[in-house]
Amino acid sequence: MTDLLDVRNLSIAFNGQPVVEDFSFRVPAGTTVALVGESGSGKSVTAQSVLRLLDRHPVSYPSGKILWHGEDLLKASERRIRRVRGQKISMIFQEPMTSLNPLHTVEKQIGETLAVHQGMRPAAARERILELLKLVGIPRPEQRLKSFPHQLSGGQKQRVMIAMALANEPDMLIADEPTTALDVTVQHQVLELLRSLQHRLGMAILLITHDLSIVRHYAEEVVVMQSGRRVEAGPVAQVFDSPRSDYTRMLLDADPSGTPHPCPRPTRALLQCEELSVHFPITRGFLGRPKTWLTAVDRVGFTLHSGETLGIVGESGSGKTTLGMALLQLVDSEGRVHFDGRDVSHDNQKQFRALRRQIQIVFQDPFGSLSPRMSVAQIVGEGLEVHEPDTPEAHDERIVQALKDVGLNPESRHRYPHEFSGGQRQRIAIARALVLQPALIVLDEPTSALDRTVQKQVIDLLRGLQKRYGLAYLFISHDLAVVRALSHRVMVMKSGEVVESGPTERVLSDPITEYTQRLLEAAFFYQGRPA
Repeated sequence: MTDLLDVRNLSIAFNGQPVVEDFSFRVPAGTTVALVGESGSGKSVTAQSVLRLLDRHPVSYPSGKILWHGEDLLKASERRIRRVRGQKISMIFQEPMTSLNPLHTVEKQIGETLAVHQGMRPAAARERILELLKLVGIPRPEQRLKSFPHQLSGGQKQRVMIAMALANEPDMLIADEPTTALDVTVQHQVLELLRSLQHRLGMAILLITHDLSIVRHYAEEVVVMQSGRRVEAGPVAQVFDSPRSDYTRMLLDADPSGTPHPCPRPTRALLQCEELSVHFPITRGFLGRPKTWLTAVDRVGFTLHSGETLGIVGESGSGKTTLGMALLQLVDSEGRVHFDGRDVSHDNQKQFRALRRQIQIVFQDPFGSLSPRMSVAQIVGEGLEVHEPDTPEAHDERIVQALKDVGLNPESRHRYPHEFSGGQRQRIAIARALVLQPALIVLDEPTSALDRTVQKQVIDLLRGLQKRYGLAYLFISHDLAVVRALSHRVMVMKSGEVVESGPTERVLSDPITEYTQRLLEAAFFYQGRPA
């Protein structure tokens, strides 16, 4: 089989500091080769080097070759490499919201690719764009031509990215974590779409991911990276069934596992929610009054006990996060909410502020939720300044203890977020929530942006903290493997409504509704378990 791409003994350095060393792999025509490893292993840097997308001032290539049909792309002129980009080799990036221009319509963004590489005129380009949108499964493509990225769902944005990448029918597609930000059903759809398009167009795919369950189902060959070096490579079945390196074995064993610790007895009803609804205005009249509304949460009710974890699952747009925001009074809502026996439904912001030390939140993105201008000590201690005025020495003791609780060295508290890995940043976010000794923590997709190995560490950490301090968790996630490992009970949401709820094992092993069954089929398809 002919090799389209042959990377030989490649070394990459930033400002003279090596980040990839003596790395080699091949991508044969028509095949899918997966590049796997933890964050920071050098996967994305290597992939971007193929198209010379890295800033050429700090980056250098001390050794090696990147051969495309035998031509060394490292020696190609800027004009030549621009012809290869998008026309011969295309790339899908991890986060479609930041990869798409928020000021340009779908038609303009895809049309730009056609104009640059094929010189298409607007009328011909529009026909091709409609063809591409149909190809990637965008419903009502004629209506989507004038849509902006913020008007599309996560799955639709990723489909537009795929349409842009395939516009010139490339020989190879580089897919850099193409499904990380998507829920399980959309992940399944996107990956199946890529596979069907690969068969139709005969292109090769270089798949970059940290999710080995996806690799098992979608790749023929796998290359394992650790700290910029190749530790193992070969056919997927061979590497997965008989891994030679300890690092590969560690990655394969990294799926979240186990079950939550039993709830302490006796328990008390900590949070009770009755008929909770959230409506967002869609259109407004001449005087700015809302005319039509979107019901994001529709008459939801549940009870959460102290020391218990309630998992909330569903597709993107099902109302999971909006429910959490409503409970924290970060969005307006209707219905009744009782916390620790007190009706807080009609509390104003000043009255509810006293409760915020008892109800904390950990957000999805550990990179965006921490201020880059504040030290770790300032980030973790900010809540203490607001809710518990005390001496600087007393606050520092609490900060040190919170960092110890989440497994971070307290000596690092004077450093800044950019000096930490993604997993460490999420531990800082958990420490910030923990320092006020709350009764309830809302966890909004706290592991979705993390490697599987780091996910497992964070889940073990949360289980341990819950047992030690009797915390209650409201755990919002689309990852059913993580939900199973942490939650005592599960509530399934669809279009703002609760369609099913009950003990975790019962819901995940014997679902009642067709919607829950579909979620399970999509999730367990990747994990190799029967649904």
